[in-house]
Amino acid sequence: MKIAFSCTGTDDTARTDPRFGRCEAFAVADTETQKIVYMQNAAQSAAGGAGIAAAQQLIDAGVKGVLTGNLGPNAFRVLNEAGIKAYRIGEMSVPEALAAFMKGGLAPIGEAGRAHAGMRGGPNA
Repeated sequence: MKIAFSCTGTDDTARTDPRFGRCEAFAVADTETQKIVYMQNAAQSAAGGAGIAAAQQLIDAGVKGVLTGNLGPNAFRVLNEAGIKAYRIGEMSVPEALAAFMKGGLAPIGEAGRAHAGMRGGPNA
């Protein structure tokens, strides 16, 4: 199974990032081989809709789980409709995050966080 982590870079020195739509990159790990591949978050600088675009990028990559700190309502809805499970994870290295997922016991993200309006935030930021 493929899982994705929102993270701060594109190598094993990257740390998990609590942001989803605006994170720098995603680490995509295969839980069978434990191989990690990194990809830039194409939505990071989007003027709006970053969460939706980031979610679609991960759907297109074939992930079945997302580990992050927060999901806005739109990203949460898109991932949920695609059948992708979301889990909350604290700040740690990506390899540590993969190990934490493999051990089990991570808290599922059962509801969306608050909405953000664009890169500069808005009335809900």
